[in-house]
Amino acid sequence: MQAEVQKISAEQPEANTIQYAASLIMRGQVVGIPTDTYYGLASDPFNLAAVEQVYSIKGRPEKKALPILVSSVEQAVALIRDLPDSFLKLAQKFWPGALTLVVDATNRIPLKVTGNSGRVALRWANSKVANGLVEACGGPITGTSANISGFPACSNADQLIKQMGDRLPLILDGGETHATLASTIVDLRGDQWRIVREGLLSEKDIRAALQ
Repeated sequence: MQAEVQKISAEQPEANTIQYAASLIMRGQVVGIPTDTYYGLASDPFNLAAVEQVYSIKGRPEKKALPILVSSVEQAVALIRDLPDSFLKLAQKFWPGALTLVVDATNRIPLKVTGNSGRVALRWANSKVANGLVEACGGPITGTSANISGFPACSNADQLIKQMGDRLPLILDGGETHATLASTIVDLRGDQWRIVREGLLSEKDIRAALQ
C-alpha cells in the first residue's frame, strides 16, 4: 500500500499533523519525517517491534545502531552511562544541529537499538518537526536516514516516496531540506574522541570546541 503523504510546515509545523504522526509512532509505526539534514525514519526506540520494522524497511544490517533524536540535552543525558565531559562541551556548542554523539547507553535503551554494541548515537536536530514529534511522543524517537541501505539519502518527500512509498504508512512532506551533507558523527570514550563520519561540522570545528 502507498504511504499517506501529509504536507507540514518546516517552520511552523501544524499541531494536528504532529499529533497524528505521533499517534502512529506511539502505536509502533514508522513515519518518514523531514529533519534539518535529510529525511529520517521516526519510530519509538523503546518498542522492539517498531525497531525491527525500521531495520526491515531500510534493509539495514542489525549490527548498525539506530541514531536517536532528543529535544534537550537533559533528555540525552538520561540515556547515557558514564557521561564524558566532552559530551556536554560539544552538545552545548553545537546542539540543536548537525552533530551526532556516540556514547555508552544506559540500560533504558534496548540493546537492539545499539546494534548490540551497548553504544547509542544521540542527536538534537535543529528541526521543528522532529522536535515537535519528540515532545508529542513524550520522549526520544529514532532518527536514522530515510533511505534503503546503499541508496542515496533523501532531501525531499518525492525522493522518499520513490524509495520507500510502499514501505511506510505516513510521510510528512516538509518540502526540500537542501541538505548536501549528513550530520557529523563523533564517538566519545572517556577522554578520547574520534570522527566516525565527517558531515556538516568539520574535524577542525570539533577540535576547537573541545580545546
